[in-house]
Amino acid sequence: MDEGQQKHRYFIELAYKGTNFHGWQVQPNAISVQEVLNKALSTVLREPIETLGCGRTDTGVHATNFFAHFDTSIAIVVDHLAKEKPELAMGEFRLVKAVNALIGYEVAVKRFIAVKQDAHARFDATSRSYEYHVVFEKDPFKREFSHHVTNKPDVAAMNEAAKVIMTYTDFSCFSKSNTQTFTNNCKITRAEWVEQANGLVFHITADRFLRNMVRAIVGTLLEVGKGTLSIDGIRKVIESKNRSKAGESVPAAGLFLTEITYPEETLKSKS
Repeated sequence: MDEGQQKHRYFIELAYKGTNFHGWQVQPNAISVQEVLNKALSTVLREPIETLGCGRTDTGVHATNFFAHFDTSIAIVVDHLAKEKPELAMGEFRLVKAVNALIGYEVAVKRFIAVKQDAHARFDATSRSYEYHVVFEKDPFKREFSHHVTNKPDVAAMNEAAKVIMTYTDFSCFSKSNTQTFTNNCKITRAEWVEQANGLVFHITADRFLRNMVRAIVGTLLEVGKGTLSIDGIRKVIESKNRSKAGESVPAAGLFLTEITYPEETLKSKS
């Protein structure tokens, strides 16, 4: 992009199957969602594009709702305006089709939103929601999207423990060690197990999450469901602020990032 050239900022909404990706974020010697998205956008828009995501998902984690932002010199407009004024460059519908054609079937771009120049996909997000899927019977068609648990746990006990978790804010015990976060405090507004045919889904929403936090919480709650950890015990785990006291992290395959919320003014298209 030429120095002094007008920049336009856009949010991009997408979804992806994380099985074959080493997470969202670009990293050396491993394929990531961000890397393939950057390459596709750069090819279609014919200039270097660097996206910044609403967060980072780990290897094998999926996202049914994910946002990133990027800057470009190209004015992306709705198609009827692009037809009336071809000098405005590219229409959104055309861009979605072009990027999806390059990016492969494991990533799907849904839409582009023109936003203000200071809009930020990560810092403007007010909440994030995840689901973790557990199945009780072996199913080859769900292997990449769920965690197989042989015996049904005590769901009522796990939900009682989930309520306890919501009364705390410091979740150091559920975080990977040596992370570069300024605080391990998070505000959880939902933590609930819901039964479904042949399985369970754990729903959790918070203003932010620590690395590996959801998978560690699920692993710890399953210990409660198996009867190896008491409700009082989970209080002690959290208050210890020690990752080794919590349960094992469950596999990434069952985890989905399902919703990112923003203030209305952030996603309102720039006039």
